[in-house]
Amino acid sequence: SDVPVTPTHWSFGQLASLIGAPAAYLRQLPAPLAGINLQHGLLSHRAEQVKTLEVEDGRVELRAVTGPDYGRIYDHELVDAVRRIAGNGTGDTRWKVPGVLDWSTGIYNPRIDITRGTTTLYASDRDVFLFLVDDLNPIEAGRLPDGSPDLFFRGFYCWNSEVGAKTLGIASFYLRAVCQNRNLWGVEDFEEITIRHSKYAASRFAHQAAPALERFANSSPMPFVNGIRVARERIVARTDEDRSDFLRRKGFSK
Repeated sequence: SDVPVTPTHWSFGQLASLIGAPAAYLRQLPAPLAGINLQHGLLSHRAEQVKTLEVEDGRVELRAVTGPDYGRIYDHELVDAVRRIAGNGTGDTRWKVPGVLDWSTGIYNPRIDITRGTTTLYASDRDVFLFLVDDLNPIEAGRLPDGSPDLFFRGFYCWNSEVGAKTLGIASFYLRAVCQNRNLWGVEDFEEITIRHSKYAASRFAHQAAPALERFANSSPMPFVNGIRVARERIVARTDEDRSDFLRRKGFSK
């Protein structure tokens, strides 16, 4: 094409890697000299085809440079799959941006104002990340030592990169709380699906990841609750010696 393209920081690094040139060094060169090096590398590049992702919005931006068999799953496809079960993540469905854990009282508040500082929906020039919970519908899984209910709620996060920075993935779990640093506390029943961006990645996403997300959203919590109940009832040791043997069998050091 005769139209010039403007690479992003990410795609420039991909292009340099493709031709075997150090991107950090090229970025320090004057533009004409960097262009000469890139042109030489592309002319002597042995691969016959390169797949590019270009976006036009006032100018043509080069967002990705990959091999011809890269199976692109667009970020908006993952976002659309999440919105089908979670709406806007602002409380219009039971899935929403998580609340806040108050460390001074240990009380988790699920109802907060969603701002740029509290959101868990992120996007950059190279990936997206979404984290939502169902914290208005807690699940009681027994009692704590003080007699209060042991409450869990559902959560999931997912990620993707349409420009080759990482796989697509979805993780689902039950958790007790999440703090403002987005650490997850008391995570149980963690499951994860990842899909590499190979040739048939888009069809795998349609057949595996998106349905798995909907199944988790609508599944019964009883297997999880019953699993915790059985674990609490099981006695693994009655003496210090039995306890030591049990931990040794699980791989703990002396």
